[in-house]
Amino acid sequence: MNALLLRTVTSRLFWPVVMLLALVAINVIAFPGFLTITVKDGHLFGSVIDILRNGAPTLIIAVGMTLVIATRGIDLSVGAVAAISGAVACSILLGSSDPGSFGTVAVAVAVALLIALVLGVWNGFLVSVIGIQPIIATLILMTAGRGVAMLITEGQILTVDSAPFKALGSGFWFGLPVAVVIGAVIFALAALLTRRTALGMLIESVGINPEASRQAGVRARGLLFTVYTFCALSAGIAGLILTANQTAADANNTGLFIELDAILAVVIGGTSLAGGRYSLAGTLIGALVIQTLVTTVYTVGIPPIITMVFKAAVVTAVCLLQSPATNAAFARLRQRIAARHARVKEAAAS
Repeated sequence: MNALLLRTVTSRLFWPVVMLLALVAINVIAFPGFLTITVKDGHLFGSVIDILRNGAPTLIIAVGMTLVIATRGIDLSVGAVAAISGAVACSILLGSSDPGSFGTVAVAVAVALLIALVLGVWNGFLVSVIGIQPIIATLILMTAGRGVAMLITEGQILTVDSAPFKALGSGFWFGLPVAVVIGAVIFALAALLTRRTALGMLIESVGINPEASRQAGVRARGLLFTVYTFCALSAGIAGLILTANQTAADANNTGLFIELDAILAVVIGGTSLAGGRYSLAGTLIGALVIQTLVTTVYTVGIPPIITMVFKAAVVTAVCLLQSPATNAAFARLRQRIAARHARVKEAAAS
């Protein structure tokens, strides 16, 4: 029993789950109706639903970020890509004679996602072909992307009046917010493609040892193109959701710092920044921890001015509990318990 308990404690998902449950408990104590979910006009409402809806953009980006980090990379440009995606969609809708038409919205969304794909290919090209370090390659687009979004919007906040477009951010499908459904679909597709095929193993092999993977016949360049393109596409989708929720494109604030939340979600979920093995389930839990943490700040009444400090403290605590030193300490404890049980058995046998 003790050995089983120690194996559970040393699991990569144990401490994130504990932190998530602790945050939920704090919210329940501060607001007893926190877990209450109501149905109005066939739609689900409640604090839990709000967490899922508001956390969906972070989760969508974090899924792509997980695959990038698994290859020993990083993508700092996702916030800028999200801003560009929203700016392109809103500019097309404003330039249309019928922004409320489903066809117009479909064209705007398609063009925005196509541009996101191109930006992802650009990042993949810089990393895999030119050989620039991922943090520098994506920093280029992170810096320039906001400027591009500002050029598209001409420095203005573009407000649109389009019911089909607004539905992406605040609409409902099957009783759930559209953002939650989209996030669930992207998560399920990523898990299916990477865990039910050899793709996930190839991504991990590139992250563990790129040179050995190349000599084994793995096409690392193609994989890098794929993960960076998928990450940018995820950012484009998240940007559309964020923009649709506001019904406005704000080049300065759309997706601001969302790259940091995505990276934190991946790290909290147990994926190492050194590359290699990754956990999409852990990323899901990490995204929920971050969004629940934000909700807790407002529920408990923590002043907004120290929100980032509180957030950093919680994330630091989770990361320390997941650290190699902590795992090594639990491993030594498990060995001592196993040795003690062996001595007890020997004494009983004699």
